[in-house]
Amino acid sequence: MDYPILEFDPSPDALIDARRLIKPIAGLTHCVFCFFQEVIDKLVADGQATLVAEHRSEMGRHPLYEVQRAGRRLAVFHPGIGAPFAAAALEEVIARGCRKFVACGGAGVLNKDLAVGHLVVPERAVRDEGTSYHYLAPSREAEATAEAVAAIRATLDGHGVPYLVGKTWTTDAFYRETAGRIAHRRAEGCVTVEMEAAAFFAVASFRGVSFAQVLYCGDDVSGAVWDSRQWHSRAEIRENVFELAAEACLRM
Repeated sequence: MDYPILEFDPSPDALIDARRLIKPIAGLTHCVFCFFQEVIDKLVADGQATLVAEHRSEMGRHPLYEVQRAGRRLAVFHPGIGAPFAAAALEEVIARGCRKFVACGGAGVLNKDLAVGHLVVPERAVRDEGTSYHYLAPSREAEATAEAVAAIRATLDGHGVPYLVGKTWTTDAFYRETAGRIAHRRAEGCVTVEMEAAAFFAVASFRGVSFAQVLYCGDDVSGAVWDSRQWHSRAEIRENVFELAAEACLRM
């Protein structure tokens, strides 16, 4: 039996191509994809972020901002939630001219010993979602860009921030993280679970850009009962992770 998701077409041309629809912004080559909306809102409120473009979908407006860090230009964008939307966001920001990306976000942990706020740099992601299969031939994992991973590691090392380099599990369905699937992913070495990394890595590979991600450990899915650990309320952690991501991105 053939499964449509496995029918990979390597053609770089598609009927709808963001590069034909979106005008690039000269000189804006580095971008942080920030999943923390309150951090972006604070940048705007503090006058640090300037609106440079606006993308739209049926959900409304999706602003692309520019900030200055160390005298250099840096784009900041919220890529949305879930692999399909995040992949489309990456396509559109690539069309704007960005080539170096670091994403910062949170993830569930598959090991309760990973405390809230501990950082994970995923080198690989298990492709338990659908979007990546439209960008890479079928395989079990997608890989982050080595250049971008090295930039994140150098930044964290430079600040003395402890972190773990590992594998993440990208899924489309957090309400279907069953005990059996969690155990299976843990057995193959996954330390976190989230919804976008595999798609990010696949799009970046397909389009020839650099992309890596830094995740802070959030809720715990390793036990018999889900523990939110109040991970959304850690404002200081989230702001710090954004600044580390910005520095790492500009290191490339």
